[in-house]
Amino acid sequence: MSDSELQAELERLRAENARLKNKGAGGLSLKVSEKGAVSLYGMGRFPVTLYKEQWLRILASAPEIETFIRENDSKLKAKE
Repeated sequence: MSDSELQAELERLRAENARLKNKGAGGLSLKVSEKGAVSLYGMGRFPVTLYKEQWLRILASAPEIETFIRENDSKLKAKE
């Protein structure tokens, strides 16, 4: 490989590395699992995978969950 080709490859790899780093810091993403469930990525090391009905139950309970968290804030730890 010539110097210009090596430089171009180095720049491509740097750009890809930056894109991958930003993807992880970007937040949450959703995918459909092989078994037809919804997988939520970005919460931790492993995805949270539940079936559609389970997600809908959680989403319907969101106000109660938020109230519970506020009421128990002093007992709960925050991940830093």
